[in-house]
Amino acid sequence: MKVDSDSKMIVDNSVTDAAVHDSKEILGLIDEKDKVLSADSAYVGKGLHEELLDKNPNLMLNINEKGYRNNPLTDAQKGSNREKSKTRARVEHVFGHMTNSFGGIFVRSIGIARASCQIGLKNLAYNLQRYECLIRLEKAFLSC
Repeated sequence: MKVDSDSKMIVDNSVTDAAVHDSKEILGLIDEKDKVLSADSAYVGKGLHEELLDKNPNLMLNINEKGYRNNPLTDAQKGSNREKSKTRARVEHVFGHMTNSFGGIFVRSIGIARASCQIGLKNLAYNLQRYECLIRLEKAFLSC
């Protein structure tokens, strides 16, 4: 899922079966207009980073670093991850809202077409609720 971190609106998504890792789908969601990619440590990998930068050379990768057995993260890396996670936390609010308000993010259907439709409708409903919230916030801001 591609989410605008400023407005928390869902911009794009991709639906696959559970066997496909998210890092394989991210290439289809990135375009030349994107400036920053904030992601967790599941998106680490030299090959993936090169593919992302080939697709958009101006893209700044803001990806959390990963610790390994017998090679934990340094304090500097932990601090860097904390800063990067501030943006990621805004995106996680989308999933939290869907879990609390829409009965979860899991889809129980047979076939990718039906799953895509259900997910698309949940995303649309979320964006409508978020848009209403943004309009309300704007009116409150303008009246101050």
